[in-house]
Amino acid sequence: MCFFNITKGKNAYIRVKFPLIMQAAVKKIQMVDLIGQYEKLQPEIDKAILDVVRSAAFINGPEVKNFQAEFEKYLGVKHVIPCANGTDALQIAMMAMDLKPGDEIITADFTYVATAEVIGLLGLKPVLVDVYPGTFTLNIEEVKKAITPKTKAIVPVHLFGQCAEMDELMKLAKQHNFYVFEDVAQAIGADYTYPDGKKVKAGTIGHIGCTSFFPSKNLGCYGDGGAMFTNDDELAKKMRMIANHGQSVQYYHDVVGVNSRLDSIQAAVLRIKLRHLDEYAKARQKAAAYYNKAFANHPKIKTPARSQHSTHVFHQYTLVLEGADRNKLREYLATKDIPAMVYYPVPLHLQKAYKDPRYKEGAFPVTEHLCASVISLPIHTELSEETQSYITGAVLEFLK
Repeated sequence: MCFFNITKGKNAYIRVKFPLIMQAAVKKIQMVDLIGQYEKLQPEIDKAILDVVRSAAFINGPEVKNFQAEFEKYLGVKHVIPCANGTDALQIAMMAMDLKPGDEIITADFTYVATAEVIGLLGLKPVLVDVYPGTFTLNIEEVKKAITPKTKAIVPVHLFGQCAEMDELMKLAKQHNFYVFEDVAQAIGADYTYPDGKKVKAGTIGHIGCTSFFPSKNLGCYGDGGAMFTNDDELAKKMRMIANHGQSVQYYHDVVGVNSRLDSIQAAVLRIKLRHLDEYAKARQKAAAYYNKAFANHPKIKTPARSQHSTHVFHQYTLVLEGADRNKLREYLATKDIPAMVYYPVPLHLQKAYKDPRYKEGAFPVTEHLCASVISLPIHTELSEETQSYITGAVLEFLK
């Protein structure tokens, strides 16, 4: 309980008792509470950063190599190649495949722009497909329709925290001889289970997995960072060269490359947070379960659907509203000091930079409906049930 003094007269006060649920309204609610997470790890984080500063090994220092080895062990993959950010990871992966301008790359219409951005930057041709309305991942039947002789790769996006149907996608890749780049930035740590019961980590199924360590990600650093991972020795060697100006030996440049490095301070932070990644996933899953129970069977709310093959690590907790004004709900929540986000308000095919005569409004009905009706609520490792009670109460009050 908490207490407040309320003025009664000139010098008199009434001491009033309020339940904890009211405290949730007083404490600022965050979409992602990075400060609270840091406070729990502060001694370890502070020491790790200071150790790097004292060593002066800021670029490609021991912390980068140690993180790489520990991440490889966690993922169960042969090679992790750190880089500067998640967008670079996708670009370097595609550069390593020697794709040619005009080659077609299939990806989801419902995703963050970076996925298509890299395809466009490299002169490749994005081929967009619709997603499943429940899991928000690539619709396999729509992928099949989009395959042509020019298809050279597919980029499944493991959106909001769970994997696309990778078993089916890998079968298509083998059948049609194209590459698979997994965009796992929002689902790092998720497990994918094959029909035979075999379990693997998200991002280790395709030819190359790509992730971001942006601070708000489930595994995030304190700046920018990213990585590629693969079990292919030759691809790993080539991606390391590309990320390092196209050189494997200093001043000898074998391929055209870029300058994309994970610095040692970020690696030091990631090493510590990696040890807690599964714990973080459980905290997010617990929070999602609370939301699911609170919103169960509400006629205007669809809670996130679960893939039968993937665990969900809930990078975002995203509702689909039916028969409710999403923008007015968001405005109402703002009056209660509750943040809410829309991921994503405009489909790729309707973005000014990616408009294509092949795709008109109405071309991707599921994506267009999602863009008009999704809303994401706060979810993070420090989210308390008291805060969630306050959030869900406000949502239900608006939708009653």
